[in-house]
Amino acid sequence: MAIFKIQGGFSLKGKIQPQGAKNEALQILCATLLTSEKLRIKNIPEIEDVKCLMKILKKLGVTIEYNGIGDYTFQANEIDLDYLNTKDFIKQGQLIRGSIMIAGPLLARFRKVCFPIPGGDKIGRRRLDTHLKGFKLLGSNINFFKEHQYFKLHTSHSLKGKYVLLEEASITGTANIIMASTLAKGKTVIYNAACEPYIQQLCKLLNKMGSKIRGIGSNLIHILGVKELGGGCHTILPDMIEIGSWIGLSAITKSEITIKNVSWKNLGIIPNTFKKMGIQLEKKQDDIYIPAQNSYHIKKLINNSILTISDSPWPGLTPDLLSILTVVATQAKGSVLIHQKMFESRLFFVDKLIEMGAQIILCDPHRATVIGLNHQYPLKGSVLSSPDIRAGISLLIAALSATGTSIIKNIEQIDRGYEKIDERLRILGAQIFRMDHAFIYE
Repeated sequence: MAIFKIQGGFSLKGKIQPQGAKNEALQILCATLLTSEKLRIKNIPEIEDVKCLMKILKKLGVTIEYNGIGDYTFQANEIDLDYLNTKDFIKQGQLIRGSIMIAGPLLARFRKVCFPIPGGDKIGRRRLDTHLKGFKLLGSNINFFKEHQYFKLHTSHSLKGKYVLLEEASITGTANIIMASTLAKGKTVIYNAACEPYIQQLCKLLNKMGSKIRGIGSNLIHILGVKELGGGCHTILPDMIEIGSWIGLSAITKSEITIKNVSWKNLGIIPNTFKKMGIQLEKKQDDIYIPAQNSYHIKKLINNSILTISDSPWPGLTPDLLSILTVVATQAKGSVLIHQKMFESRLFFVDKLIEMGAQIILCDPHRATVIGLNHQYPLKGSVLSSPDIRAGISLLIAALSATGTSIIKNIEQIDRGYEKIDERLRILGAQIFRMDHAFIYE
């Protein structure tokens, strides 16, 4: 078990290239199961969640060829479905939420699939209803084995296209149903579909492979099933959550950072949300330039009421950035209400920020009021533990801005979503070191 030791309170400077998008990568890797032909995927992030999914694919029989950093060729021409019945698959599948997205492709192509209730971040209830109801409408039988927390899905015939109205605009649910529908007979219509850039990317790849998908970028998707799909090549977008993390880090540490090749057109309202926090950022071609700021002033609403920042489905603000915005607000001038609508446990990490000296009122599991200290009272170093990916990176950002030394434990959670984060931070001048857990007892 490793830890991060961080000496905070230093400004950083330099250029950073964002990693490939974690959430897109998990969808795209699962899509390789839809065809027996080769698929080349570029800009795959070297993070633990992706490594875990690639391990599952390899044990399923997918051949994986390394072409270079973040560049792999996949071919699923000899799939071993018996692997799905092993204890090893159950263990691996329970490690990451994204493992559930193998279900749609395998069900469509082989008419049967098994999977455990997936794991991932402990941030509250994350339903599977969207996936299962979609599969059932397409013609799948569903059996749940409560004792082993395990699902078995099968159909005696090919899936059949249907009208699917989603109760929630689930990203993984939308991706799973889209992939299942590509090989279904007839036409599938998905309404209230998630329309994030990563879903758009998945649809564009599937169309390259021979799918017939219309409505890309909207919440109304039309899919005309085909008999088989071919190969292709795809490049994963830069990770918008990591881009937001770098913006937040720049502001709270008074740093001058340029984030390279961010794909501005796919960032939605993220830049404007940080501007509402008073953070200066400039668009320079396809880069984001954040100058060093001694202070940033949270904007109030037109009627002079406190600013509220909340999450909502795309093109609204992704919930993954609320933890980072909460940390950034602790050293702003002014106050903000953070409203986390989707997950009831995601704001509980603020207790650690309060211990570090932040002024935060946790109103309820979904809302927190942050009273900014305007850098007059910096956060203090502390011993912290990363509860999930996004809270983990937020605590890391807090530690980099704090005076004194901080220790972050359970950094495996951060490694799940952020590629070589300590190495990349040191390039910018951060005093962060990865070391053995035993260090804190010396």
